Amino acid sequence: MAGKQVASASPGRYIDIRSWNRKEHFELYRRFANSFFNVCVELDVSSLWQRTRAPGGPSFFLASVFSALRAANAVEAFRTRIRDDRVWIHDRVSITPTILREDRTFAFVRLDPAPTYSEFERRSASAVRAACEIKPLVPDPPDDVVYQTTLPWIRFTSFSNALKGDGDSVPRIAFGKCSEERGRWKLPVSIEVNHAVVDGIDVAAFLDELGRSLEGVMAGGADPALM
Repeated sequence: MAGKQVASASPGRYIDIRSWNRKEHFELYRRFANSFFNVCVELDVSSLWQRTRAPGGPSFFLASVFSALRAANAVEAFRTRIRDDRVWIHDRVSITPTILREDRTFAFVRLDPAPTYSEFERRSASAVRAACEIKPLVPDPPDDVVYQTTLPWIRFTSFSNALKGDGDSVPRIAFGKCSEERGRWKLPVSIEVNHAVVDGIDVAAFLDELGRSLEGVMAGGADPALM
């Protein structure tokens, strides 16, 4: 993805930077040539992995993407974007996973939030199929998204994305190859965020939310914030 980030018209608000408790951090990291930082961890996804392998179980790909999107919407910093010299907070964001085409290239698909996994799966299935037929790639999606990719062939311990610069502040989430370790299934997860608007404490909150969602993705009631 190259070029200038496109602002969306989705609901949200500008932060009053003058009274923002992160004003000095924002101004500090805005001056950096590369203000992104990356955290890689492994999460225990044994419960979800086993359910996806059962007859009639959910798609592990869609369930993990649903969980990442739910976690991103739960943490305000992951909905925060730099727009020129201002800071915007989206009310909610969508996610744009990469989808493997038959010719071994990839496409992007935009998947919107849903209150339950079953609703998310229903809404997403046709969008994923259609995305594989869209060419050329859309180079400049709006900034009300989180970028996501999955590398099911690699159990990585570090990861970095291509970064656009020029005010880019969209979080990047990557999942790697699930592997069994002493009877437990582990998923590599990479989080890459702009330090001008996201701190380590926010990444920790995101990972906590992601872990809870991965554990209980098929259980519980609807999330009214995502309806």
